[in-house]
Amino acid sequence: MSMLAASTDDSVWLGFVLEGQHYAVPLPAVREVIRLGDVTPVPGAPDEVMGVVNLRGQIVSVLDGRRRFGLVAVDTGHDDERIMVIEHGEETIGMRIDAVGDMLVADPADIAAPPPGRASRRGDPVSGIIPRADGFVALVDVDRLCRL
Repeated sequence: MSMLAASTDDSVWLGFVLEGQHYAVPLPAVREVIRLGDVTPVPGAPDEVMGVVNLRGQIVSVLDGRRRFGLVAVDTGHDDERIMVIEHGEETIGMRIDAVGDMLVADPADIAAPPPGRASRRGDPVSGIIPRADGFVALVDVDRLCRL
């Protein structure tokens, strides 16, 4: 992903990578990106939840991004892995990602519907795509992402 001409906050997205696929979340929803540290497992939590982290005194649930997006859950152990901390209303969640991408400015006219297979997945957080020469960037609906 590359940085395009500056625009409004609603059109600025922060990219990330999961299993080689590029995704992006609205930049205003991203509180911070931190190194993947110790995540404490929570017994009985849904499969998508890795556990919780203590973020400067705030307990934050951490999702496995790969599982949340229907991909193969693998602990790569790679140095690029991060936790993207996302705020949605009163809720703060973390999501393990393979790597942080670039910022992207999206013109609403460039956004297309998600691929047909994605649309049929219940609770899929992908709301649209931006076609690129090397594939596409999947845009994430933070409201759907936070619903488990």
